[in-house]
Amino acid sequence: MTINWPPTYYTSEQHFTLEQERIFERSWQCVARSSEIAEVGSFVRVNVGRESVLLVRKAAGEIRALINLCRHRGARLCLEDKGNFGGSIRCPYHGWTFSLDGHLTAAPFMRDLPPETKERHLFTAGVTEWLGYVWVNLDPDAAPLEDQVGPLIRERFGDDDVPGKYGCDELRVAKEVVYEVPANWKILYENFCECYHCPTMHPEICQILPSWRTGYGTVSGPEGPLKRGSALAEGATGFSLSGKAAAARLPGVPEGDARTFHGILLWPNVHLMFIPDHVMCMRFEPVGPDRTKVVTQWLFHPEAMNDPDFSPEDAAALVDVTAREDFEACVRVQKAAGSRYFEEFHTPHESLIVTFREWVLEQLEKKEEKVLAI
Repeated sequence: MTINWPPTYYTSEQHFTLEQERIFERSWQCVARSSEIAEVGSFVRVNVGRESVLLVRKAAGEIRALINLCRHRGARLCLEDKGNFGGSIRCPYHGWTFSLDGHLTAAPFMRDLPPETKERHLFTAGVTEWLGYVWVNLDPDAAPLEDQVGPLIRERFGDDDVPGKYGCDELRVAKEVVYEVPANWKILYENFCECYHCPTMHPEICQILPSWRTGYGTVSGPEGPLKRGSALAEGATGFSLSGKAAAARLPGVPEGDARTFHGILLWPNVHLMFIPDHVMCMRFEPVGPDRTKVVTQWLFHPEAMNDPDFSPEDAAALVDVTAREDFEACVRVQKAAGSRYFEEFHTPHESLIVTFREWVLEQLEKKEEKVLAI
């Protein structure tokens, strides 16, 4: 089965705006590592759809997601990527001051202002933490994150809680690479939905995961062993360019997964790899109809990182070389998307693309307006 959609889905600013409104502003987005805002008052500024959001750590330990605009004249409260507000957030324009909860606490000449001014608190978004990451949803009526990711996890792993075995909350970022790719986010995401291209394009990864030479990978494989995981090549001890492990096996990973690679896509914007000694998280952040920011992080256990001989470079190199090969191919598709002859045909290896497109189209059909939350 093939679901074809107009090439304008890859090129149109109007369609990109629709996707921002109905997909990225109405679903849970993985936006930052929780450890980035470990201290009280610390913050990071992230984009969720078309909105700028401040993730702030409150005194009680929780994270608050605040829309980055003052309730006086709509000025941006903060232009820095990260930092620490201390105990309050002050707008530099007129000095309106908000608590870390987003409540208005002070304004110049407050006594002269109408009583309702005191209720002009910052707009907020839904926020939760999972796998050591912060997830944000702009929809005030959003169902819990579990409702979005749970079915995908069960479809991929059945009753086996694979993500829960790797202790992601305890892991630290050993390496981060940010890619700016001149291609539509869906082209990139669909590339990772299938491994039909792996025998052609990825000799490095097929050497470490020989089963991928069949055109099926962990993510795109049929029912059976490939769907549950891919075995490392004989003689390989880790998922790396050299085939060597970068660290000891993570504490919660059972013996049965000591030589197994697991992968999963959590749409709309996350690709996770679970490897015996580390976890990789790749986040896709749409910038325009033909531009996507891809943030890739390699997570290792703190004890491994404290070893003076530790290095994530070999493990990161395998994903990096593969990703660059993928991105080059995706740019080729983007360049062709404006052609009147552009069309696609999906093989059985690419069935997950169809599932993904069905989900995208379902989201685009949702038209109800949402009320902003305070």
